[in-house]
Amino acid sequence: MSAQEMPPPLALYRMISGFYVSRAIHVMARLGIADLLSDGPVHADELARHTKTHAPSLKRVLRLLVTAGVATEDEEGRFGLTAMGDCLRTGVPGSMRAVALLFGGITERAWGELHYSVETGEPAFRRVFGKDSFAYLAEHPEEAANFDAAMSTFTAPIAEVVATAYDFSGLRHVVDVGGGNGALLAGILKAHPRLKGTLFDLPEVVERAGPRLHQLGLADRCDAVGGDFFAHVPEGADAYLLKHVIHDWNDDQAAAILRTCRKAMSPAARLLIVEGVYPPRIDQSEASRGAAANDVNMLVCTGGRQRSEAEFRNLYEAVGLSLSRIIPTDLPYASVIEGVPD
Repeated sequence: MSAQEMPPPLALYRMISGFYVSRAIHVMARLGIADLLSDGPVHADELARHTKTHAPSLKRVLRLLVTAGVATEDEEGRFGLTAMGDCLRTGVPGSMRAVALLFGGITERAWGELHYSVETGEPAFRRVFGKDSFAYLAEHPEEAANFDAAMSTFTAPIAEVVATAYDFSGLRHVVDVGGGNGALLAGILKAHPRLKGTLFDLPEVVERAGPRLHQLGLADRCDAVGGDFFAHVPEGADAYLLKHVIHDWNDDQAAAILRTCRKAMSPAARLLIVEGVYPPRIDQSEASRGAAANDVNMLVCTGGRQRSEAEFRNLYEAVGLSLSRIIPTDLPYASVIEGVPD
């Protein structure tokens, strides 16, 4: 029975109790259950031995995940993986394990104080952890590494569609501002062999990213530079790229980042924000749901927001840029919002 076919109280109850499944998925990811099932179905007792957990309780959780379509249980009581469950394995194409660990971990803890954000307009993350999310990750390298892995999960398909949707052929050098582990820039450079790139992020971030660029064979065309994008970014590039950076910040902070980029840009350079564009009207479509959910997640975790076309235009105008065009891609959260100097 679909949500539309359910009586309204039951449909609402399914939403209210939705965290049952999300918490169970987090436990499955944390224990590495999917990796243990990679060769086929296994009894809960054996899984419990490997994970040092209580077998009857683990079995009950796995049965909940059977009802959600993440796991299977055969007639012999062995548990296996569905196509969705397979995405919780480590290192497979499209793996969502790091995402499950991130959203079921620090993100969910911050969302527990959503009421605080609604009352104050301030990010709940800071209330829960005593510091902003960037400072927290800098102090917790294991969480930071998982965050990088989760962002790579989202970035791989974005790199593919951006490299195709935007015409990089006339550019020589791109700076990826706040580029994290370099997944986006690497994807673009692979698709455009004549292009050179600079990965720019905090020193501790690019320190983690540097070896990866070497492994990908891009060290001769890409350097990694540490710094603070509120203070400066490398000068002389043809384009400055910011993927899912501006939505982390409020309007004043976002304008400060863009102003730094504007100072580094030549009159012929371009600024490319890769983000979702908040739709003019919200409905029950997947695009609307994604935009609204991500918007509230930014409120809770960073104090940022998703923005509409008009809001992007205003940001650009505030720093001496003009919004020249918005290029949609096949992904609703990855439009290319191009700005040029006035």
